[in-house]
Amino acid sequence: MNKIRIKTDKKVLFDFSIATENNTGLGNYTQKILDCFNVVDEVEIVAIDLHTEKGLKANKTQNKYSHLTRIAWKQFDVPRKYATLNASLLFSPVPELPLWTNCRGIVTVHDLIPLRFPNWKSLLYLYNKFYVPEVSRQAEHVICDSEATARDIVKFCGVPAKKISPILLGYDQEHFQPTPVLKGSASPPYFLYVGRHDPHKNIARIIKAFKNGKFGDETELWLVGSEHPRHTPALRQKITELGLSSRVKFLDYVPYEDLPRIISEAIALVFPSLWEGFGLPILEAMGCGTPVITSNLASMPEVAGDAAILVDPYNTAEITDAMEQVAADSQLRAELSELGLARAKLFSWEKTGRETVEVLKRFL
Repeated sequence: MNKIRIKTDKKVLFDFSIATENNTGLGNYTQKILDCFNVVDEVEIVAIDLHTEKGLKANKTQNKYSHLTRIAWKQFDVPRKYATLNASLLFSPVPELPLWTNCRGIVTVHDLIPLRFPNWKSLLYLYNKFYVPEVSRQAEHVICDSEATARDIVKFCGVPAKKISPILLGYDQEHFQPTPVLKGSASPPYFLYVGRHDPHKNIARIIKAFKNGKFGDETELWLVGSEHPRHTPALRQKITELGLSSRVKFLDYVPYEDLPRIISEAIALVFPSLWEGFGLPILEAMGCGTPVITSNLASMPEVAGDAAILVDPYNTAEITDAMEQVAADSQLRAELSELGLARAKLFSWEKTGRETVEVLKRFL
């Protein structure tokens, strides 16, 4: 990735606390954006990290305790560091800032899904209901992953649209490329889902759509993503009730280096999520030349453009129909593959970083 120079004599604090040794999701975004800031002309980029400063181990998973620990650190420790270093700006790749202080900050809000699908007993819901909106209102500016998320910030946080900059994410173009089928591969034809097992991911309808489709008994559905202690058992029970135990596979966590092959060999990525702040699996699948079936809601049309089959995620019959079309029509698969490869070329982490830096420059 090319480094981006900011020609100014100001100092920016970059909150690196969300990153871990094994970055996924938010941690990967954080690292990619920091890479773009890391060559300095007349500005000093200071990466601040809760774990380094407190002598803690980086959390491999984000939970209620990691949220609370970070918020406390940002509220009490970061303002002192900001003043001591005479910083001009604080950038946080997640929606967390010191509140009611003199710290000038810019944050990234990735989604407000906990407010669209609320669980009133969850601390994550309270975090998004009260803390994130206040952070968004007090921030100098808000960056987000899509126009859909920008509209949610206006709706749920009361932030004016002129204070928000949607910047689409990138992906690892060198990693997610079409991968030839391994010689001697005995894998049956399969549809693929990649992601968590949260209810809004709509996996239950994917399973039902697969059950209703006319694919032949040899076709399988592979679910890639870490299992959830509460939601995954319910999915397994549904699979058993539908008589699909031998045809639906849970691959759990798949090593990063294996993902391109698994994606490339799939009939299609089936990703009819009920809501996404961006939808990175769509982009990674297109980069691999794999046909994509995804939702016509939220950010997913922004990512997929005309390079995927868009369906109503609440309509199981539409999902089934799209799966049957792709499975039966080799010409359609080839067209979607070509369109997806061309679409994916429009996205890169360098472009995301460059646009993010341009926003920060406006406030230095």
